[in-house]
Amino acid sequence: MTINLNPINLLAVVLLVSFSCFTPAATKENSTAAPEATAAEAGLSFRDIPYLHKSFIDVAPVYRKDALVVGELGVDGGNKGMIVELAREIANGDHGKFDSMLIAHKGKLLFESYYLRGRINLPHPQASATKAYTGLALGRAIQLGYLTMADLDKPVVSFLKKLDPTNFVQGAEQITLNQALTMRGGLRISEDKWKKLEEKPDALKGQGLVQALFEQSAPITPASQKFAYGNFNPDLVMQVIEAVVPGTADNFIKNELLNKLGITNYAWSTNRNSGLPQAGSRASMTSRDMVKLGTLAMNKGKWNGEQLLPKAFITKAIDRIVDTSDEEFHYGGKDTFNQGYGYFWWSADMRHGDKSYFSSSAQGGYGQQIILLKELDLQVVFTGHDNDTNYLQIVAERILPAFVQ
Repeated sequence: MTINLNPINLLAVVLLVSFSCFTPAATKENSTAAPEATAAEAGLSFRDIPYLHKSFIDVAPVYRKDALVVGELGVDGGNKGMIVELAREIANGDHGKFDSMLIAHKGKLLFESYYLRGRINLPHPQASATKAYTGLALGRAIQLGYLTMADLDKPVVSFLKKLDPTNFVQGAEQITLNQALTMRGGLRISEDKWKKLEEKPDALKGQGLVQALFEQSAPITPASQKFAYGNFNPDLVMQVIEAVVPGTADNFIKNELLNKLGITNYAWSTNRNSGLPQAGSRASMTSRDMVKLGTLAMNKGKWNGEQLLPKAFITKAIDRIVDTSDEEFHYGGKDTFNQGYGYFWWSADMRHGDKSYFSSSAQGGYGQQIILLKELDLQVVFTGHDNDTNYLQIVAERILPAFVQ
């Protein structure tokens, strides 16, 4: 058996618990009093956060001095009635267990809503959306000159100077950054081998994790280097970040990426094996900060006039580099098709009438979504704790039509 994580399971450790029964909540619209977590709630694990007594729906979000430009739904874009109707259905529990839904259009946050465990000031577990943020950190390293775009086609081992290639399996030394970013590294570790590796945790610290993976994987072949979600690919990228930036990857992500966006209220767990920041899951962000990260991607790597990421990098990151087939379509439905993958971002076409729109999305299990439709300059952010909701289909069927002229 090989370890091949897929996005619908990555939050299972955190969220696979018995959620309290859902009771449809009353909604509070157009109020400035967005729900905030109390000090006591902020200290709880996510699954222990109590449900809101009233859902919160705001069609004219308040400026909170967080660098997000705000506007008004219906005035600055979108069909107010269509979006409010959807929000009320979500508040009534008609679409699953949502915690927030935010919509930005043409650079303005036009709609903000919170449900159940959603709080405006509470970082929400991001699950696999963390992968997209890891990719953005790599792009920041390129922008600052610690790597180049050409380096993406170089083997990962060329950046990890502490590795000993003597006992590498066939092909391990050829895995490139590009392949790791697109889930095509080809690493395959049996569950038994992985358990044995974890019995000696000190050997997995730092680059020791890559050393072990490259020695214990099945041989890397063209057949194995096809899209396979997970399989330690994000860890390889984080290892390169750690190796090339000054200081640590943790401080680099904090100071050179998140702080640049004004993101200070967040959590980012440490990998218990390598000691580096988790690359594939276990970051937590507020919904508004998710909008910032999406805006950075939407604006081709630019934030408040400063180019934080190379345009060439973010263009590829949110593009469809790999076709992943529609056989296992994550969070899609009848109006979504052509699922693909870029640099840790998913992609899909969304159908409306006789036209389709290309979308890119950072996706995390149980409902963490940053969904971009560049043609419409439209961004939708969801958080939730429900793995059975077709979040992309909801955008295609209910939100996209509200912004098509």
